[in-house]
Amino acid sequence: MKKLNLKNKYIKGVVGLVLLVVFFGAGFYTLSNTYLTEESLESSKLIDTKDDKEKDVEGDNKNKLKETKEERKAREEREEYKILLEDLFDFRNKAILNKNEDILKGIFDTDKKFGLWAYEHEIKKMKYLENWSSKQGVKFKNIKTKVNVRKVREREKNLYGVICSVSTEYKYTYANQKDKVNTFRIGTEHYLHVKKVKNKYIITKEWYTDPFADSLNLENIKSDDIRNFIDSKKEIKLNLTPEQKKCVSYAHKYAGSAADEEDGLKFNDNYRNYNPEGGDCANFASQIMFESGRFEKNATWNYSESAGTKAWVNAQAFKNYLLYSGRGSLLTKGTFEEVYKEAYFLRPGDIVGYEKGGRITHVSTVTGLDSKGYPLVTCHNTDRLLVPWDLGWSDKDIKFHIIKVNY
Repeated sequence: MKKLNLKNKYIKGVVGLVLLVVFFGAGFYTLSNTYLTEESLESSKLIDTKDDKEKDVEGDNKNKLKETKEERKAREEREEYKILLEDLFDFRNKAILNKNEDILKGIFDTDKKFGLWAYEHEIKKMKYLENWSSKQGVKFKNIKTKVNVRKVREREKNLYGVICSVSTEYKYTYANQKDKVNTFRIGTEHYLHVKKVKNKYIITKEWYTDPFADSLNLENIKSDDIRNFIDSKKEIKLNLTPEQKKCVSYAHKYAGSAADEEDGLKFNDNYRNYNPEGGDCANFASQIMFESGRFEKNATWNYSESAGTKAWVNAQAFKNYLLYSGRGSLLTKGTFEEVYKEAYFLRPGDIVGYEKGGRITHVSTVTGLDSKGYPLVTCHNTDRLLVPWDLGWSDKDIKFHIIKVNY
C-alpha cells in the first residue's frame, strides 16, 4: 500500500510537470506568434510585472540567438537605410512644400544622366501638386514619409542599391477651413541607387511606381470656376449601411503600403496579386464589393482557385459588368471639367473609372469624403488610401466614369 501511494505521488508529480510545460509552452508560442507593432511594444513596457519583463527579455534573446551573423548584418543595414532614406525623402517633401528647387537639387546627383532625370521628374511632380492644390483651393500643410527597406546591396564602393516600400502621408486644408485637416496616403515601390559623397548621401538613380505619371499640367483648366464651386461646399455627414461600412473597413485594411501600419501594409493573402500581370486595381475593387457582403459571386464575376474571371480582374470588363448587370449605374462620364459637379454624389462603395485611349485603364473605390464633401478613393496601382479622386489623373485626355453602386 505504501509503495502504491508513492507511485501515485510520482504519477501526480509527472502529470503536474507536463501540464506546467504545456501551459507555459503554449503561452510562449502565442507570444512569439503575435504581430506586435512598435506602439504595442511601447505599451507593453508600461506593464510593470516581473513575469512580463522576463518574457520580453527571453523573447528578445531567443530572436537574437536564431539570427545568424549575416542576417543580423542585413537587418542592421535595413534599419540604417530606413533612417537614411526617410531623411532624404523628408528633404524632398520640404522642397515640395516650400516650392524650393534648390533643396530638391541638393539630394540628386545631377551630373549623372539618371540622377538628372530623377531630379527633373520630381520638379514636374512638384509643379503638378502646386497646380492641383491651386485648382482645389487647398494648401498642403505637411508631407511625411515612412520607409520599409526590403533589400540593400553594395554595388561598388560607397554606392548602394536599395529596394523599398514608401508610404507618404499628405495633409491639406481648405482656405476657409483652416482648422480641418484632411489626410491621405500613397504607397509606392522604389528602386534607387544611393551614393555617399563627403559624409552625405545623394540619389544617383531612382525608379518608382509614380502615382502622378498619368498627369500632365492643369494650365488649361478653368481653375477659378472649379475652386469657387468646391469652396462653396460644406462637410457631409455620412449615413452608411452595414455593407458600406464593411466595404470601407476592408478597403482600408488591405490598401497595401498605403494602409495603417497595424494592418501590416499588405494585400489580402487570400487573393492573388495581379500587379505582376498588368495591375491589381479591378481585382481589389471586386474584393471590396464581395467582402462587403452585399454582392454574391456568379459565373461572370467570380474568383476561385487563385484566379478571377475577366469581369473580376480587368478594369474595362469590370466597369462593363457593373453597368450591364444592374449592380451599378453610370451617373456621368467625361473630362474632369464635365464631371466634377456630378462626382459630389459619390458615396463610399461607389466606383470611379479612368479612361485613357478609349479604354478603362484603372478603377478605384470611394471610401470617404473630405471636409468639403470631395470624394476620396482607395485602390491598388499604385496603393492609395483616401486620396482625392482626381489626384494624379488631371489630364485633359483622361475621361472619368462616375459609377453609382447599388448598396
